[in-house]
Amino acid sequence: MSKKHLGYSEEERSKGPYGRFYDPDLKPLSQHVVDALLMGSVAHELIAPVSAAPELHKPGYQTVETGYARAPCGAIRIACLTPMPRVSPHMWDWWFGWHGCEARRYQLWHPHAHVSAQWADGGRDERYIGRTSLIREYLGSELKSAGISFVAPSVMGLDEALLKKQGEIAVCARIGVPGTPAKGGWLLHQLRPVDGGCEMRSRMWLGGENSAMGENPGAVARAISRVMRPLGNRMLPDAHELLVHNAQEMAHLAQFLPELYDAFGPKAAS
Repeated sequence: MSKKHLGYSEEERSKGPYGRFYDPDLKPLSQHVVDALLMGSVAHELIAPVSAAPELHKPGYQTVETGYARAPCGAIRIACLTPMPRVSPHMWDWWFGWHGCEARRYQLWHPHAHVSAQWADGGRDERYIGRTSLIREYLGSELKSAGISFVAPSVMGLDEALLKKQGEIAVCARIGVPGTPAKGGWLLHQLRPVDGGCEMRSRMWLGGENSAMGENPGAVARAISRVMRPLGNRMLPDAHELLVHNAQEMAHLAQFLPELYDAFGPKAAS
């Protein structure tokens, strides 16, 4: 089903398979997110670059778990911590494969911003690593399109055996411009078990050194990327709006993800 508008219609809410989970009311942002937004941009050294992603394996927390910064190369770095009572990491692993098959599923995640999502390969099987999700969503008042190409955690330097041992899930992806070889950044959502549920540590690195022409660019493509980066940096989304968006969508879905998982997850399917 292709959708080009926000929200569920009355028919979708009353008769659709996911209507009982659709909640158009977003709760206020958590206080730690509000504090980070009031703080504004922090020193870029306080949010590590994508090359330091493996440091997320370390126990405890980094200096800035919620906030944003701009690096000297023009890149923006975003971090967001979301506590998730009752939620397990594997529920999110299922969600990232399940939601991309249908726009109505994607709209459950952020009813005020998500318009549509579909797999670039046209398939409906519920896996995500190695596939690209074509999304349309609002960031602030601007409608944006992006290609989210999911990769194995090892591509970002994470130890997959260690993740499994610790009961963690890391959702990793390259962010690109649909229909072009341009890659604009990386994202990572780490799910760690905690007492009573889990917590999500989100990271986004966009623009600057994170931009490239293609997955494995040659010398010419790298030169083009360096020339184009100043223009690309001026076109980056607002870091403040990205942090708000991430905080809203993750906290919103976490409220009913256990029930959604019970209704449509692997056990229900079998």
